[in-house]
Amino acid sequence: MTTILNEIKKGGTRVSMMSTLILAFVLLALPVLAQSNKAGKEHKTWAERLNFPKGKKVLLLHMDDIGMCPEANEAAIRYIENKNIMSAAVMMPCPNAVEFIEWAKTHPAAEIGLHLTLTSEWQSYRWPPVSPAAVVPGLIDPDGKLWHEVPDVVVHASAQEVETEIRAQIEKCLALGYRPTHIDTHMGTLYGSVEYTKAFFKVAEEYNIPANAIDMHDPDFVSQFKRQGYPFNDEVLSTSDNYRLPKLDNFTSVGSAATYEQKRDKFLALIKSLKPGLTEIIFHPSVQTENLKSITGSWQQRVWEAELFSDPKVTEFFQKEGIIITNWKEIMNRFEKKSKK
Repeated sequence: MTTILNEIKKGGTRVSMMSTLILAFVLLALPVLAQSNKAGKEHKTWAERLNFPKGKKVLLLHMDDIGMCPEANEAAIRYIENKNIMSAAVMMPCPNAVEFIEWAKTHPAAEIGLHLTLTSEWQSYRWPPVSPAAVVPGLIDPDGKLWHEVPDVVVHASAQEVETEIRAQIEKCLALGYRPTHIDTHMGTLYGSVEYTKAFFKVAEEYNIPANAIDMHDPDFVSQFKRQGYPFNDEVLSTSDNYRLPKLDNFTSVGSAATYEQKRDKFLALIKSLKPGLTEIIFHPSVQTENLKSITGSWQQRVWEAELFSDPKVTEFFQKEGIIITNWKEIMNRFEKKSKK
């Protein structure tokens, strides 16, 4: 775990934390891949299983860290109102989460999930859990906030405490009168321990709210991260195999760059490199303010990400490449329709 996190934090940014940990989770599939290949069975992508056209790249473009601050909310609202991006996830422990949920209740076209949050990573801008401190003491650091880093959570918090807190975050959203369309994990914490992952998938299935679980049958995708020394655990593989809701074929994030133009070019190159299937791509849009600069050193990347998907060159690229854009609502509708047959 320490090796993974040191690799994550190279370059002084935390925005890739979730994607890197989830990709580590994907590595757990390798024995099954070998067995499947020996059997010679053709594996259908989840895009195909959901009746998207075979051979197409289907993208779920997803805004993370909404509710963290006013700047994130403003960027998400702008994207949704302009119909550039409709999918986002809210961090319920954060100070601006409730106001975004209240906004979402009046905008039914948006599909808003929960970015289940068990860490509070910034130096001075921080938050406690939704649950009372006495109920989840292992999640709370000496400052009375959630721990800064994923390993701190894994060392101190039991799986029961984690399950209690993620349920509390879902229930808080439901109590506000909004049913989230999906759940995922801030900084990948729910993949930091097999027991956390079990709790994550258990809660997803009980509420019938899809988690961002990943299928594990692409050896090329998996092996590139195995070479970096990521861990292996058959128990997590079994947990993933037994998960009953739809999965992703791939998961990645918008990368960092020195200029906006470089960032856009790197993103378009990323899309070209993807295999056909259902891929979720996360990004963290925010509008530029002095407050945002005081919160995170990644502020410039987040500001550029607030521009990226309204860029005509990106839209034209998607059209030229025949990219299909989807969201969790459509994924679940297709899944439930197929399940009834």
